[in-house]
Amino acid sequence: MPDVRKLRAGIAMFAAAALCSAALGYGAGGAQAIAPPSTPSLEFANPDSQALFGTAYDEALKNLLQTNTIAADPARYGKSGLLDPDTGIVRAGGGYGQPWTRDASVNSWNATSLLSPALAENTLWAVVDKDAAGNLRVQQDDQQWDQVIWVTAAWHHYLVTGDAGFLGNAYRTAADTLAIREHATTAGFNPRYGLFTGASFFNDGIAGYPAPPADATESVSTGSMPWPGVSTGMFLSTNEVYYAAYTNLANMAEKLGRPGWEVTGYRVKAAALKTAINKHFWNAETGSYDYLLLADGTTGAYQEGTGLAFAVIFGIANPAQARSILAHTTEMPWGIPDTYPNWTRYSDEQPGRHNAIVWPLVQGLWAKALSQQGDQAAFASETARLAKLAGNNSGFWEIYNGNTGVVDGGWQRLGDTVKFHWGSEPDQTWSATAFLDMVHSGLFGMDFTDHGLSFTPDLPAGWGDVTLRDLHYRDADLTIALHGAGTRIRSFTVDGGNVPGNDIPASLRGKHTIDITLTGATAGDRDGDGVTDARDLCPDTAGTTALHGCPDPAHLEAEDALNTGGVKTNVNHTGYSGRAFLDGLWAQGASSSFTVHRTTAAAGTGTLTLRYANANDDARTMTLSVNGRKVRQVAFPKVSGSWDSWGTVTFGGVPLTGANPVVTLSYESGDTGSINLDWLEVR
Repeated sequence: MPDVRKLRAGIAMFAAAALCSAALGYGAGGAQAIAPPSTPSLEFANPDSQALFGTAYDEALKNLLQTNTIAADPARYGKSGLLDPDTGIVRAGGGYGQPWTRDASVNSWNATSLLSPALAENTLWAVVDKDAAGNLRVQQDDQQWDQVIWVTAAWHHYLVTGDAGFLGNAYRTAADTLAIREHATTAGFNPRYGLFTGASFFNDGIAGYPAPPADATESVSTGSMPWPGVSTGMFLSTNEVYYAAYTNLANMAEKLGRPGWEVTGYRVKAAALKTAINKHFWNAETGSYDYLLLADGTTGAYQEGTGLAFAVIFGIANPAQARSILAHTTEMPWGIPDTYPNWTRYSDEQPGRHNAIVWPLVQGLWAKALSQQGDQAAFASETARLAKLAGNNSGFWEIYNGNTGVVDGGWQRLGDTVKFHWGSEPDQTWSATAFLDMVHSGLFGMDFTDHGLSFTPDLPAGWGDVTLRDLHYRDADLTIALHGAGTRIRSFTVDGGNVPGNDIPASLRGKHTIDITLTGATAGDRDGDGVTDARDLCPDTAGTTALHGCPDPAHLEAEDALNTGGVKTNVNHTGYSGRAFLDGLWAQGASSSFTVHRTTAAAGTGTLTLRYANANDDARTMTLSVNGRKVRQVAFPKVSGSWDSWGTVTFGGVPLTGANPVVTLSYESGDTGSINLDWLEVR
């Protein structure tokens, strides 16, 4: 079997874009004390927005700051001499116990540098070592962009923290590392085109490439760099990551007062690379950027999700090009895909691991680009998709099927006769930090500069007012409230007083409340249910006019429930309705919750009917609760000996109080669980 880690490592590349967008600003300012870890809370006035986005935000915080924060082993991670052994590091996630260079970079710029600066710094130093002469250098895990993306993450970390001591060491590390890449014989610089060669930023598996440079059976390797066409080829996202690295290295040099020729040298290299990218990758016929340019001059007018996001975020695309990219990019039902369309050796039924399939990191970068361009409806849709993927599947997984939203690791070829199906790992840190960045840099529009923190929020119609509490920024403890809807700021106040501009200084200390009132929300109907977003109580889930756009409880598909404790969507049995069914109700703590929408608050009882599968030898039990209060234990009789067979069971006398009671089935102490769920109906 090929190395799972190598195939998935390409994902980290996606993250670079998010970091770089914040990284491109610089200016004067002094170092600030590093803030303590921050565990903010996200509170929506709209209960449905809270259930969708607030729940996903809480899960993402837990993923980063609890599940994936581990102790730092100095013998293993202290090779730079800068590691603090008493501060933890962030691992890549479930199934991946190390920080990995790309993951450390992605997660730091997406969220860790803001939420826990000391943890982010330690994680960044955990992937740096020294050469024989004692020079600091970024470790290369697998591909060349492991080293390059670190540069942008480090500059972003400085902008968030103002830590001048960190910046000095980061500059030494970044300058030495880029020098290594410039002189590399493999994945180095091609002077003929003025571009860097080597695998695309995200796609370390050959499933992410058409033929050529691959072939129909992926006979050389499941990884990408062993393929000559990949190692000598040039790819959009990789060159954009180099462009951002040069830009941010110049920012570092300027801030540190390095000689002018150093600053100018890096800016000249960045400008030349930007010119080469637009010359060789922009395709006027498609109105977008090509994915690849092979050494023999072969081009590929395919869609690369990270490459398109980076072009917008890093400012490589001019305003007209950026608008054109957004107009010509294809999105799948559950998000923007990695690469698109399906290569001929893959299909919708068997999508390639790095082909027409959804990685949350790509979604996060694309959402950043959409928000930056003011495409509010598209930003709202992409953010809601990732929130739903997390909510439907007990947290943030590595990869999802772009058509069904089911947890799916994708397919891989291995010669003429073998095609195998990858697993998708749970608790993926960069999937969670992608969502955190959607909230911080998209919804709240946070942009970190050397001078302070500025805001360009993007609050979609129908989401309702939202408040982010207890966010630490340098020496300040912030509560940030968004009112209204739109992207245009009507008023900006700090502690009740009007403030010129839409920013706060880096020197701000203590507790402060920022209130931002927005206007100019996009008029539309995102879910296509005939209720405009501004009037829709559930604007990101198709519903009925009678229920103000919310789903009718007469039939609720189980895969749309909020699931925790390991419950996730699946399609590996037949006979289910909708896009999937739920499995994972196999251990204590597993639960599925359904919101029953009504036009007005009411008291009384109702009847529930559930469709389920039980191929065990006996009846199974679960606990039924409403609004968090236990009602009773309920039984699910055996249906048949096959998990492809489905039955129904009805429970009467269920108390349903309030306008939007939440019905939960959970595996509690004393239950036997182990059923699959298909749908729920309420009368």
